[in-house]
Amino acid sequence: MKYNKILLVIGLLASTILPARATTDSLTLTLEQCIRLAQEQSPAVQSAKHSFLSQHWNYRNFRANYLPSVSLSASPSINNSVSQITQGDGTTRFLRQSQVNASANVSINQNIALTGGTFFVKSGLSFNRELERKTNGFSSTPISVGYSQTLFGYNSFKWEKKTEPLRYTQAKKNYAEQLELISANTTSYFFNLVNAQTTLELARSNYASADTLYRMAQGRYKIGTITENEMLQLEIRRLSEETNAMDAEISLEEQLQNFRSYLGLEQDIAIRLIPSDSVPEFEIPVDKALELALKNSPDPIYYELQRIQAKSSLASAKANAGLKADIYMQFGLSQTGENFTEAYNHPMHQEYGSITLSLPILDWGRGRGRVRVARSQQELTELQVQQGMEDFHQNIQKIVSQFNMQARKIRIAYLTRQRAEHRYNVSMRLYIMGQNSLLDLNTAISERNSAQTSYLYAVSNYWRLYYTIRSITGYDFLNDCELTHNLPIQ
Repeated sequence: MKYNKILLVIGLLASTILPARATTDSLTLTLEQCIRLAQEQSPAVQSAKHSFLSQHWNYRNFRANYLPSVSLSASPSINNSVSQITQGDGTTRFLRQSQVNASANVSINQNIALTGGTFFVKSGLSFNRELERKTNGFSSTPISVGYSQTLFGYNSFKWEKKTEPLRYTQAKKNYAEQLELISANTTSYFFNLVNAQTTLELARSNYASADTLYRMAQGRYKIGTITENEMLQLEIRRLSEETNAMDAEISLEEQLQNFRSYLGLEQDIAIRLIPSDSVPEFEIPVDKALELALKNSPDPIYYELQRIQAKSSLASAKANAGLKADIYMQFGLSQTGENFTEAYNHPMHQEYGSITLSLPILDWGRGRGRVRVARSQQELTELQVQQGMEDFHQNIQKIVSQFNMQARKIRIAYLTRQRAEHRYNVSMRLYIMGQNSLLDLNTAISERNSAQTSYLYAVSNYWRLYYTIRSITGYDFLNDCELTHNLPIQ
């Protein structure tokens, strides 16, 4: 009965000594609610959205390069000046010119990915008026069809058609992965704050018990039932627990700031977290996790992109080291006249074609050297890709194996916490009854604090591993379904 009264006093002191700061606004959250908030409004999710949108518009631009483009150009001008004009006999005269000129052109261009060339259709009209002589001149090109291409050169269109769709697929998978990694990070922030809150509660409880025992010891010391050495130990413990409580309060404020910042919450709002008392117990098949990771993770696409880019660099080096030729062909109709109608009456044929050749005769081995560097880089990339994929497989197996053991670790940590709490209560009762040493009581307190921290760490690690596996595999093993995330396409 006396022991129960003492525990009651300790409990009352724990609620009054070092009270928490009062706040007007408060928020009570579970882990699931925190994850939902993080995926809706956190700075991390905003960063993931803008990263995806950037790649989305890059992909849209890439696709637009292979669609016909239509452009209109116009260039009106006026010239009223003295110009130097060369005559037919070779002499030069300075003549005054007073002209109004205007031209307009419409063109349609289509890039050809297979060949790397460009096909175009153009139509244009030019107008000139001599202001002093009041004469007009028109020149029209009703239609002109042409094609230009670089032969034996590097076809950027061909390689972009291989890489850009992969980049966009990687961006979509990266976005889904980032959302799940945000969940994993939120779990870490959640349990860091839970641990800080629990540590503060334990610190206040420990300080209350230390203060109570110290006050009791003062009476015992006066009647000579305890030694001065034990009295000093109790005083030192009381001072130490008071310091621990202040440190725990500072640590809690720091974790609160980190938590609010990550979730995008107001900095003056009080937060109380409620961790779940249990976790679902199930195992994830390693083979299934690996199969889903190869399908849904962005990492295999990243390595495939590295492989293609190395081949592209080698093709570019080879193209720049050898013969290059540019061809240009154009066929169309044209006519001139003093008025608009004459400029389109009986148009005449016009044909134009050219080929430009370029062959390095003496470059002191620069071209061959660039090819060898590119080939060496490609071989190195192949080795790095192979090693990266092996590490990818091993990482999945390691994380899944850790997760499959984590539920058992939580059971052990939970049982350890219960036993440590019971041992603390027994040690406290025995010490009050004078049947236990202060050293044993301090050991029990330390074991209780450590067991509480270990249990929270085990639970935190369970959820962190679970959401990490979800980020890699794109699969919800708890509900046995594929993950779906709405892309933030604007």
